[in-house]
Amino acid sequence: MDLHEPTALAPLYVQNRRDGSRLLSSALVIFTIAATQLHQAWGAAVAMISAVVCLYWGFAYRRLER
Repeated sequence: MDLHEPTALAPLYVQNRRDGSRLLSSALVIFTIAATQLHQAWGAAVAMISAVVCLYWGFAYRRLER
């Protein structure tokens, strides 16, 4: 599978490392804020969702060319 093909990357992600790192760092900030509020229902929900997004975007970021 050629990584230069647009379909080779996971959907819902960018095609370059600069924008990918911005997305990933934004998701990590949201996760960190939500993790400080785990004692509230909304904090636990946002932390869970953002953790999944962080993992997904982290794996997609690793597949981008350097």
